[in-house]
Amino acid sequence: MGASGVVYYVEDDKNIRELTVYALGQGGIEARGCANDAEFRRACAERTPDAVLLDIMLPDADGLEILARIRRMPGLSNVPVMMLTAKDTELDKVRALDGGADDYLSKPFGMMEMVSRTRALLRRAGREQPHAESQSLAAGELMLWPERREATIEGRELSLTMREFDLLEFLMRSPGVVFSRETLLQRVWGWDFDGGSRTVDVHVQQIRAKLGEHSDLIETVRGVGYRVRG
Repeated sequence: MGASGVVYYVEDDKNIRELTVYALGQGGIEARGCANDAEFRRACAERTPDAVLLDIMLPDADGLEILARIRRMPGLSNVPVMMLTAKDTELDKVRALDGGADDYLSKPFGMMEMVSRTRALLRRAGREQPHAESQSLAAGELMLWPERREATIEGRELSLTMREFDLLEFLMRSPGVVFSRETLLQRVWGWDFDGGSRTVDVHVQQIRAKLGEHSDLIETVRGVGYRVRG
């Protein structure tokens, strides 16, 4: 990535923070460590990150509250976030994903896996993307270009978060096919939950809100799941 983007890692443990930032740097990813929420706020004011690695347990704020704030802020709302935490309970995973996290990695984590998953976040969020023309997907007035990570509605650019884009792309690749929430969680998020998560519903609501008068392109099949109109 170099000068093209930066990753912020919010973690109060100095040793873990410095080791992770070093590992990301060795992996070719520019990274900056923030010891607390206050430092993270200052860093974001100076430069918008391309991805955020966020610990849940911080001395001056709850990581999930920071995540919620990121998702509300116009300049940060589309930035991919991976939660890094010592907590490994089903409830924490659900809360993180329902709060808008794009990925989740439990401590202790291997540095190679962390770098790989950070790189995947950046790639899927549109960094390091190829410049070549790509095939498009269409549903009514909605157009989507997977490789370019771009979408338009009636020719106007549609601003989607990484997961919103992934979910919409998955549905548009199989128009008319109904997918259950469990299938969407597995295929789009990569998480295997036995219910209890509103992640899919929340993301569908957000996409519909952005589609405006074309929100009915995504149909709810009661008792089953969702599909894009065929």
